[in-house]
This record gives sequence, C-alpha cells and structure tokens, in this order.
Amino acid sequence: MRQGGGRQKGATFERDIARELDAELGIAFRRDLIQYQERGRGDLVRADGEPFPFVIECKRYAKGPIRPEWWRQACDAARMAGAMPALICRFDRGPVIVRIPFAAFVRMADGCGAYAWDNYCECDFKAFCMVAREILAVESKGGMRVKGVEI
Repeated sequence: MRQGGGRQKGATFERDIARELDAELGIAFRRDLIQYQERGRGDLVRADGEPFPFVIECKRYAKGPIRPEWWRQACDAARMAGAMPALICRFDRGPVIVRIPFAAFVRMADGCGAYAWDNYCECDFKAFCMVAREILAVESKGGMRVKGVEI
C-alpha cells in the first residue's frame, strides 16, 4: 500500500460497513466526520440522528490480531455516548469480525445488560446485525431500556 493510504482504506471500510448495515437493518448510517475533530466518537452514526444501541468503531488492517487499544477506544466512545461498544474489524483476505460485550446479548433478551465490557465475544457481521435488530425491537416495544454503561 502506498504511503498515507491507511486513512483511505479505513474510510472505504467505514462506507462499506454503512452500506451493509443499511442492507441488513434497513437503517442508513453515515461516517461521523466530527471524529477527526473530537476524541471519543465512533466512526458511524445513524443518518437520521436517532440513537443506536452501539457506538461503532471500524478497523481495517492488513494483519491481526485485534489490538486491546482498539477495544479501549470503542469502549471509551461508547461510555461517552451512553451506548454499548461494537468494534468491527477486517484483516486482508479475512471475514468481518465484530466484538461486542456480553451485555448486548442480555439486553437483546430484555434484560438489564449490566455486565462489564471486559466480558465480550466476537461474532460475524450477520450475528451482530441480528443482535442489534433484536435490541431495537425490544426497546421499540417499551422493553427495558438501560444504557450500556460499563460497570
């Protein structure tokens, strides 16, 4: 890759994920360009400005593994936004991997989701979209709504 191409690779990945989220969830997302001016923001936000249960941090690199500082960055941004972290990664010639806290699965099942974010799992993109879709459905029906604040 040419010098300075990393930012473009990341921006392209963010746009790709935004398109895939729209296709899977029927919700339009856009890149949050304020992230370049302010710390503690995710990479993607809903285009309609409505809340989303996750703050999305995207990482696109040649080789893995997922770095602990990426997860810390996602958790810091999520704490500031009052949402849960979602770290979406892809390494060259590999599938998209999404790291989310276990709290997301509890929240999806209409529970409080009060589990520390150092308890997480990694899943594929379709599984992440299923969890997000279920959380949105539970919360739209007046189910328990607890901010995903780390304990």
